[in-house]
Amino acid sequence: MSAIFNFQSLLIVVLLLICTCAYMRSLYPALLDRNRTGFLGVFWKAARIGERLSPWVGAACLFMSISILFTK
Repeated sequence: MSAIFNFQSLLIVVLLLICTCAYMRSLYPALLDRNRTGFLGVFWKAARIGERLSPWVGAACLFMSISILFTK
């Protein structure tokens, strides 16, 4: 089953995208800052979400890891 049809897998993919984009922006800020519009703007927006909501994103990652460990 793909991540599109499984809600838990979709949440994991979105959380990983947000965390990865925020980490990549901290290492190479020019890489994501030049692509603020268009399709690649999704990665810039994910990086902004990861930076501004980092305590909430971290809590969501912790909750998802506990959920995966104890429910599967």
